[in-house]
Amino acid sequence: MAVRADLSPARLKISFLQTYLCSETERSARRGHSVGTPREDTPRGHPAAAVRCGGTRRLLSAGAVIGAAAPRYRRARAVGGRQLRGDRRGTPPAVPPPRAPALRSPTNTFTVHRAGEKSRVPAPSGRFSRGIKGEGVISLLRPLLLDVVPTIQQTAALALGRLAYFNDDLAEAVVKEDILPQLVCSLSEQNRFYKKAAAFVLRAVGKHSPQLAQAIVECGALEALVICLEDFDPGVKEGAAWALGYIARHNSELSQAVVDAGAVPLLVLCIQEPEIALKRIAASTLSDISKHSPELAQTVVDAGAIAYLAQMILNPDAKLKCQVLSALSQIAKHSVDLAELVVEAEIFPVVLTCMKDSDEYVKKNGATLIREIAKHSPELSQFIVNAGGVAAVIDCIGSCKGTVRLPGIMMLGYVAAHSENLSMAVIVSKGIPPLCTCLLEEHEDHIKAAAAWALGQIGRHTPEHARAVAETNVLGTLLSMYMDIRSSEDLQLKAKRALKNILQKCTYLPALEPLLHDAPPNIMKHIVGQFSKVLPHDSKARRLFVTSGGLKKVQEIKAEPGSLLQEYINTINNCYPEEVVRYYSPGYSEMLLERVENYQPVL
Repeated sequence: MAVRADLSPARLKISFLQTYLCSETERSARRGHSVGTPREDTPRGHPAAAVRCGGTRRLLSAGAVIGAAAPRYRRARAVGGRQLRGDRRGTPPAVPPPRAPALRSPTNTFTVHRAGEKSRVPAPSGRFSRGIKGEGVISLLRPLLLDVVPTIQQTAALALGRLAYFNDDLAEAVVKEDILPQLVCSLSEQNRFYKKAAAFVLRAVGKHSPQLAQAIVECGALEALVICLEDFDPGVKEGAAWALGYIARHNSELSQAVVDAGAVPLLVLCIQEPEIALKRIAASTLSDISKHSPELAQTVVDAGAIAYLAQMILNPDAKLKCQVLSALSQIAKHSVDLAELVVEAEIFPVVLTCMKDSDEYVKKNGATLIREIAKHSPELSQFIVNAGGVAAVIDCIGSCKGTVRLPGIMMLGYVAAHSENLSMAVIVSKGIPPLCTCLLEEHEDHIKAAAAWALGQIGRHTPEHARAVAETNVLGTLLSMYMDIRSSEDLQLKAKRALKNILQKCTYLPALEPLLHDAPPNIMKHIVGQFSKVLPHDSKARRLFVTSGGLKKVQEIKAEPGSLLQEYINTINNCYPEEVVRYYSPGYSEMLLERVENYQPVL
């Protein structure tokens, strides 16, 4: 980079950063690496934010740029100063361009997903973070926040934000350097680009832990961020709302602090703005505030959020729908009254269209909303059934895989648990086969556990309900999951409870007989107990029980004298002649052979 004699120190800083960015990006392009950064975190217009390489716009992490550039900037400035002072012999000598640090491969990246926004961002390694701290880069960036050139201020703020975003140690270093009060004071004075950069720094610090978020609250950032929610620029509003959401999501105390700062009414105004990105972030922040307690959710309701959120369920933007459905779910989950307020906003049957959306996250969040409403009372569940919600959720479960199925599975369980009629509605809607399919197809134990629990809720009411479950031959699957040592503890517990709930009502003996050969004693007593209830009153069943080998198996069971299992066995034996019982008892054939050997023929 040639240093011109007419450059001021401020222009020298900008020129150096531009040259460094271009050489860094070109060098990365030659290596075949790609460098990404979230679009919304980069203020438009400043020269250090973006460069063009090979016709493709590439955004470079300003944290790494500033970290590497700080000592070289000092050397370049010293060289430039000497040239400005004394070199009058024509064209100044060229300063060698700075050597760029090796960039990470695109494989060392991870996906950031927040409020529906995805971007591929380089993941700093621990070695990189230790190097940044050891070089004192954070302290070098702090005075640049007060630079007289706005572009340098903005670039320094972005550098701090990107350093803090992916590493909690660097975020703590930002707090310890007392940079946050400086950013907060500048929020009300600087231009819109700096406001967005400063809000990004606050978000990057607050995302890591409640302690760091509390440090942001203590430096008075909430009031400044709330003022930014009234800014004319939508990008400033978006950055402020995003930062407030990262603070509020940690716990109820931090959420209450956000509410006390007066953020909720302004967030409700933000979801009415025309910009889709702002709507997404505002809805996400309202969701983060509502999720902690009924009181916080009631605050959001009192601000009139439900009506505006309900209107956006049919918005064509999938990411916005995800956040709207999430916010409504977080409100409805706390109590019957809040759930009824959500239902009164006329979200049915509109929300059922989300079950057929092409975006899996829209399906999942829509099913979650229906689940949070259905769990509260039989009346709400009946309302969902009447609106066609059960059939829509069953179709959704059958059309997707993995965790997207989970809220729908749980919703069916909640509906069926309330009453016999609601459980029968699930059966009539053919909800049992998809649940059985989940038990067989899914690989995650928590999804299998939810399916087992839902089947138990369906079959626990009457013999008719239990038979509907047993006829699908799912009892053997539940038993094998309960006995499998590889199953998680939760799956074993849910399978055991589901078996007991169904077996205690099941009188469909053909489904019970296969279990006699494999069931452990604690399950066996429920199976034998059902046989003892049916056989005394059904002669055809008694005959089938003998011919199928059931009676023989019962005689092989070793029960403790006086136990409940022994009483059930005695009841079954009393249903048959004594010689038939002896014939199927263990050792009877050997006893007959012994009698044959000892028998003396009469000649």
